[in-house]
Amino acid sequence: MSPLPSGLLGDLDPTSDRAVFRQIADQLREAIDRGRFREGEKLPSEAELVDHYGVSRMTVRNSFSVLQGEGLVHAEHGKGVFVRPRPPVRRLASDRFARRHREQGKSAFIVEADAAGSHPQVDSLEVKEEKATQDVSTRLGSVRRVLARRRRYLLDGRPVEFATSYLPLDIARGTQIAEPNPGPGGIYARLEDLGHRLDHFEEEIRARMPSPAEVKTLHLAAGVPVIHLIRTAFDTEGRPVEVCDTVMAADAYVLSYQLPAT
Repeated sequence: MSPLPSGLLGDLDPTSDRAVFRQIADQLREAIDRGRFREGEKLPSEAELVDHYGVSRMTVRNSFSVLQGEGLVHAEHGKGVFVRPRPPVRRLASDRFARRHREQGKSAFIVEADAAGSHPQVDSLEVKEEKATQDVSTRLGSVRRVLARRRRYLLDGRPVEFATSYLPLDIARGTQIAEPNPGPGGIYARLEDLGHRLDHFEEEIRARMPSPAEVKTLHLAAGVPVIHLIRTAFDTEGRPVEVCDTVMAADAYVLSYQLPAT
């Protein structure tokens, strides 16, 4: 077996009180951060690292587990361990809901996908009337029932977010919003067609670890958290017209904001 290229990885420090597998993980992490291993590139194999460091396979596997838990790498059965891609989508909060996009027939997700050079898809679509949860009811002004639109978004075939929009029935029932395909510009364009000109949005964002169902739905690798975002849309009369509950794969997005200085 050929040795690893000189300077790619360092040597272990036998005087350190840091566990050997963590020292190896530290060196691999540094190599990734410095670009020695690029996005999508395969890391040295277990056998190569065993030979380089003079350690057991279990020690190397524990090192890989550390990096997987941090969301830096993912393992492909029978192929090896690879550096995870960086977030491909930048969500620019000050622009994604601009009216000009709706007038061009584009939803916010399509705008972001276009900017990332990715192919957008929507699947797992479900539209139905249901009882509002306490939280959704409060956000929408004490409504009892809502139209719920659940959908999963994919970029280049990869699931990246799952969202549910809740709309008051007196607005959405019997309209194109209740159809599987709401038409160009999405449900916000249809709301404005119905006379609910959008004025502003309020968003609450937090990061957390995913539930088992979210791991399955978004095909998340071990150690990858999610971004949980709840958005409320208000029309120019001050009425809340939609609540959108979105769970996003944190390794797929960069949240970008422009804030005024005054």
